[in-house]
Amino acid sequence: MEKCADVVVVGSGVIGSAVAYNILKRGASVLMIEAKTIGCGASSACDGFVILQSKSPGPHLTMALASEVLYRTLSEELDYDIGYRHCGGMVVIEREAELEAMRIFMSKQKDLGLDVSLIDGDEARSIEPALAKHIVGATVSSRDAQVNPLHLVNGFITAGKRLGLRIRKQTKATGFLIENGAVKGVRCGDERLYADNVVVCNSIGAPELFSQIGYNLPIKPRRGQLAITEPVNPLIHRVMLCARYIAAKYHPELLEDSSDESVRLGVGMALEQTESGGLLIGATREFVGENRSTTIAGIRAVTQHAARIVPALNEIRIVRTFAGLRPYTPDGRAFMGAVPGYRGLYIAAGHEGDGIAYTPITGKSIAELVVDGKTEADLAPFAIDRKIEKH
Repeated sequence: MEKCADVVVVGSGVIGSAVAYNILKRGASVLMIEAKTIGCGASSACDGFVILQSKSPGPHLTMALASEVLYRTLSEELDYDIGYRHCGGMVVIEREAELEAMRIFMSKQKDLGLDVSLIDGDEARSIEPALAKHIVGATVSSRDAQVNPLHLVNGFITAGKRLGLRIRKQTKATGFLIENGAVKGVRCGDERLYADNVVVCNSIGAPELFSQIGYNLPIKPRRGQLAITEPVNPLIHRVMLCARYIAAKYHPELLEDSSDESVRLGVGMALEQTESGGLLIGATREFVGENRSTTIAGIRAVTQHAARIVPALNEIRIVRTFAGLRPYTPDGRAFMGAVPGYRGLYIAAGHEGDGIAYTPITGKSIAELVVDGKTEADLAPFAIDRKIEKH
């Protein structure tokens, strides 16, 4: 058998492209395979938030803090404009009842080293005048940022090609090649691609692959519907979430029985203004299988919720709507690391809303593990064989 590369990376989104680039940087050869086209999955249908305030205190925030440091010099390293802007972020609080919960959440984040503070509604409006008068407060952090997800993918791919990255599009991994407890490559229909190591980064497709080796990988697609507005003069100056976004992310079961349509759809505002002036408004969090279509109810709920918080949105036209599938896991943690029982097999999948923020640290950590056999970051909380408790 002839090896196609030292490592096969399955999937070409932000995580797969970051993993491939970092492995190449360490001197190993990489073949990336993609079932469709480059970056066409979740990476093409998401916001560009590098936001730390939304990360639950513990492993989530620890990884995000490490990743944010890497982002600061990433454009220079890749020699590619990834659209990174160190703009700061805000989590908007609409109700007095949410203040105490956010105060506790924030206090735990500060204990882990995040620069974040709680301000009242008047101060929030003084730094973001577009906010509605009913806003009672907000948390703010100077470490939050934004990036262009597709530019991020292209940056890693372009830098990877300079190091010898090879890519096979329209090539779907359908199984693993296994010999004596070691993975020796992947099957792609009737074709066999041999390699010493395989890294699975195609989150939505990962459960089907892993079911063939006895792993019941609990990754489910969760649809996010978003809208893009026409370009306008600067309306907001940082990336924005609302406190309900955090509830929708970490406690979706609390939203299921609500009579409020936007609550039942898991709507929590994510709002950013892009370099071109358009505003990205998101997003729903819906379990609808692999349905990527938008709905009138979903887009209405997303835009009305955002316009309640930033009323000027009522006067701005929507020019595009789209939806993507985010890989949800029951405990909110991605799967990252080596796969027990199968030498040479690794996974980096299931990041859902953490994918953009985690991209640099995930790529670095998985590459260290594959090439060096150890990694600086603690990936134990993200192990594929961990005990999973629904959060």
